[in-house]
Amino acid sequence: MENDATEILDSHCIMAISTLRQDGWPQTTIVGYANEGLTLYFLIFRSSQKLANIRSDQRVSFAVGGDASDLRHATAVYAAAHAVEITDAKERAHGWEVLASRHPNLKDFDLPDRSRAAMIRAECKHLSVVDYRKGLGHTEEISVGDDETAETVETRTEEWGATAVKPGLLGGKKVRG
Repeated sequence: MENDATEILDSHCIMAISTLRQDGWPQTTIVGYANEGLTLYFLIFRSSQKLANIRSDQRVSFAVGGDASDLRHATAVYAAAHAVEITDAKERAHGWEVLASRHPNLKDFDLPDRSRAAMIRAECKHLSVVDYRKGLGHTEEISVGDDETAETVETRTEEWGATAVKPGLLGGKKVRG
C-alpha cells in the first residue's frame, strides 16, 4: 500500500494541511508540496501562522486528492505526519530541488532566503489511502514505524459502495443488460 500512497502523492502537487493553533483550534490551509516517497517538502513564509503552529506542535495532517469524473476512479491520501523546519543548508537546498522539479512555476526562482521562508519536511506516520479503483469505499490504513517501514493496519470496503449505485446505473451511465 505504500506504493499506492506514493503513486497518489506523486500525481498531485497541492495539499490541504492542518496544523494546531496554540488555542487548540485546527487551522487548514493549502500549500504546494513535493514528495520523496512518504516524505513531503513544502515552503512557507516565516511570518505565517502555519510556522508558528508547527513550532508549537509538530503534528500535522494533510489531504491530497482531486476531482474524479467517475467515482470509481477516485483516489486520495489523508495522513498524519510530523513536520519540522529544515535548518541544514544542504538539506534545505535538496528540499528546494524536489519542490522546483514538481512545480515548473518555480524554475525562474531561487530558494528564498531562510530569513523569509521556512522549508518544512513532513514525515508521514499514519495514512489512509482511498482507492475506489479497487471498489467503491475501498480504504487502506497504513502506519509507518520509527524505522520508516510501512505496515498495512487495516483494509476495508465500506458497505455503501456496494449498495449506493442506482439499479441500472454504473458511473453515471446506463448499464446495458
